[in-house]
Formats: sequence, C-alpha cells, structure tokens
Amino acid sequence: MENFMIAYYGGNQPSSKEEAMAQMGKWKTWVEGLGKIIVNPGTPLPISKIVTSTSVEVDNDPNAMKGFAVVRAESIEAAIEIAKSDPFLENGGKIRVSQMIEMT
Repeated sequence: MENFMIAYYGGNQPSSKEEAMAQMGKWKTWVEGLGKIIVNPGTPLPISKIVTSTSVEVDNDPNAMKGFAVVRAESIEAAIEIAKSDPFLENGGKIRVSQMIEMT
C-alpha cells in the first residue's frame, strides 16, 4: 500500500454556524468510515504565501490549496475512489490526488 495526498482546493465557506457544524459532522463520519487507511485525517492551511526568488506575496487565489489529508491505498485509482467519497466535494471544491514518495 502506498500513501496518497488528497489536496483540497476552492470550495464554498459555510454560510452559518449550523451549516459549518453539519459539514464538520459529514467530514468526521467520512474519516471514521475510512478506518485504518487514513494516515492524516486532515490538515487545514488557513494562511498561504507565494514565495519567489524576488518576492513574497499573500496567496489571495480563491482556488488555492485549502488543506490536505493522507490515505493509504493499493493504487491511485483506489485513492481516487476514496477521494470521490469525500464530503468536501459537496461544497463546490476540487480534490487533487497525488502519490507520495518518501525521500530518504
């Protein structure tokens, strides 16, 4: 089994506290349902900066990476199936699935 990053992009912010709690409940149910294949259930990325060789800028792109999770799967196709069940997609977001390779 390999590790795959599920990276979150875009998505709509909840319009109320109740909607936020409902979204969080769906996410928790999703994570619990993954069982032992979840390596990292989620890491939000609330602040991002773009760094180049000459500047540092605030990342104001509404489609910037919002966070990531890591799952274990037999193949990228299996990881894609896991990502397709992620409730983040219900919020208008997109998910990028990438194989991770350990550098030693």
